[in-house]
Amino acid sequence: MQRKILLPGGAGLVGQNLVAQLKERGYTNLVILDKHRANLDILRSLHPELTIEYADLAAPGDWEKHFEGADTVVMLQAQIGDPNPEPFVRNNITSTERILELIKRYEIPYTVHISSSVVESVADDHYTNTKKEQERIVLESGINCVVLRPTLMFGWFDRKHLGWLSRFMQKVPVFPIPGNGRYMRQPLYAGDFSSIIASCIESRIAGQVYNITGLEEVDYIDIIRTIRNTTGAKCMLLKIPYGLFYVLLKVWALFDKNPPFTADQLKALVARDEFEVIDWPGIFKVEPTPFAKAVEQTFKHPTYSKVVLDF
Repeated sequence: MQRKILLPGGAGLVGQNLVAQLKERGYTNLVILDKHRANLDILRSLHPELTIEYADLAAPGDWEKHFEGADTVVMLQAQIGDPNPEPFVRNNITSTERILELIKRYEIPYTVHISSSVVESVADDHYTNTKKEQERIVLESGINCVVLRPTLMFGWFDRKHLGWLSRFMQKVPVFPIPGNGRYMRQPLYAGDFSSIIASCIESRIAGQVYNITGLEEVDYIDIIRTIRNTTGAKCMLLKIPYGLFYVLLKVWALFDKNPPFTADQLKALVARDEFEVIDWPGIFKVEPTPFAKAVEQTFKHPTYSKVVLDF
């Protein structure tokens, strides 16, 4: 298929999964723009035939030429973790305003905007606040688009979240659990979410906002147990009082400018959000992958499970 598809921010978790799936579906004219050089190198090593370029999407540059003649834009760019507010504004808001201007300039007919379930969250942090503003900007832009709000995701190439947790538990004899660990999550498999994006590209569904939530409710501690059992990790799980866990993360952040797990993310973990579950299998004609099977696919794929993106 020669339909030109642009993926701004496409070297991250969702982008890497989506590229692999679109290629399986026969798409060959894919353009990935990102400013994370290490992850761009990983993407090039897996898909050397694609157009994969460095681009600071918040600043004007030669990368803008790729929007000419594009059929679809999948907006994936996002700042997820950082102790400072500036990167969130730059990478979640400024970049979005620039991309929207290019979509209008080149009259690109269809856009899939990847928002986040946090826009309906009770959490109050840099990521949540800028993602809310980003979605508002997209919806008020007037472009022909669909907005998808995924919950916490896991899958191939996971450098944070479940991927980081799986690697951490391989290295330590004791794995800390905040509080009692009974924090309900609705994890979404990145493979399923990529199928939903691909379905949007093909169906051109537009004018809607969809909350894309994992269909299974799983407590945090049970997620950890499933990963441990799947990967064969030998660590013991140890429950630590929430307050102490919070302080330890704050101390960690003093020595690591880009920590894999922050105090803000801990607050979000225990916020007890429950996200809407819609019939996305029916809407997008996607067969959902059971959580345990998705974890197995994530950590036992012969190629992709060995690839770890950079922070």
